[in-house]
Amino acid sequence: MRLTAETKKEIFAQYGGSESNTGSAEGQIAMFTDRIKHITGHLKVNKKDKSAELSLIKLVGKRRSLLDYLAKKDIFRYRAIIKELGIRK
Repeated sequence: MRLTAETKKEIFAQYGGSESNTGSAEGQIAMFTDRIKHITGHLKVNKKDKSAELSLIKLVGKRRSLLDYLAKKDIFRYRAIIKELGIRK
């Protein structure tokens, strides 16, 4: 796993409000996005790594469900996180 404790703290401090707020939807979406970018880069080099491909599909689904939840709960927070992370619908 590429995400260290310091990296997670930085992500949650930037997107979740504070380092200890690990339950915020924005922080979790940002963490999933970082992991998705890492696995995507790995798959560009290692095309036959099927386990990484499966984990990528699972992560994208988890992130999508969190984004759907955030869109239902607060559309302004949803639009802000989409714009900030550069995610397309």
